[in-house]
Amino acid sequence: MKTQDTFKFAQTHEWADLDEDGLVWVGISNHAQESLGDVMFFQTPKLGQQVKQGEAIAVIESVKAASDIHAPVSGEIVALNDEVDTTPEVVNEKPYGIWLFKIKPASDASLVAELQNLMSLDEYSSSAGA
Repeated sequence: MKTQDTFKFAQTHEWADLDEDGLVWVGISNHAQESLGDVMFFQTPKLGQQVKQGEAIAVIESVKAASDIHAPVSGEIVALNDEVDTTPEVVNEKPYGIWLFKIKPASDASLVAELQNLMSLDEYSSSAGA
């Protein structure tokens, strides 16, 4: 399981984690999954889709509501998590252990700037009441 100590959080409740290959793994926060309730469906972005930071690019649905998933950074969707497609409830079981999709950043310079727009776990926890 990845550790949320390295995660950066968006105000829209997505987390982002940069891996050693320069890809950004994206998931939703524990606060988001608790607010949603039992996740039933995840509508993925498209592989190869170009996304911009803050853009709504996917939808997650629960028994309570549907919620947009936003891109925490700009770039290209390069991987989708098939496990979430077949068993979306895993998001409720381990929100920090399940990534939804991966983004190849548009550039190193834009990535650095965009990551600075995101919050640390402590900042996010304070702002989200999580």
